[in-house]
Amino acid sequence: MLLRKRRKPVAEMNVVPYIDVMLVLLIIFMVTAPMLIQGVEVDVPKVSSSPLTIDEKEQHLIIALTKEGQALIERGDEEPAKVDDAGVANYVSGIRKQQPGLQVLLRADSSVPYGRVMTVMSSLQAAGMESVGLITEAPNE
Repeated sequence: MLLRKRRKPVAEMNVVPYIDVMLVLLIIFMVTAPMLIQGVEVDVPKVSSSPLTIDEKEQHLIIALTKEGQALIERGDEEPAKVDDAGVANYVSGIRKQQPGLQVLLRADSSVPYGRVMTVMSSLQAAGMESVGLITEAPNE
């Protein structure tokens, strides 16, 4: 008969497999995180006590979003024209070729969903606009 020595139980936990899994997950997250970030580049004005002034001599284009989410292009004294998102991009890109210094301002009703505003801003970005001004009203004091 063979006598076997009883081994004392080891109370240590082998963490090597856990470290391997953690490193693999870390690499996966490091690779995929930059792909998840999307956004529209907008020059957000800094908080100040005075409103931004618009030079009336310079040409500017106002895109208004109604309560229903309909986009309207307002330019000078012309009657506002209803357009879809592709129409906004086409109009702005065409007008930018003629007037490269054109300032575009976006005015939206407070009940318009944020996603709708981002859709229009994405169309403006596709048209080559690097900076879009947002029109707001001063709160009542």
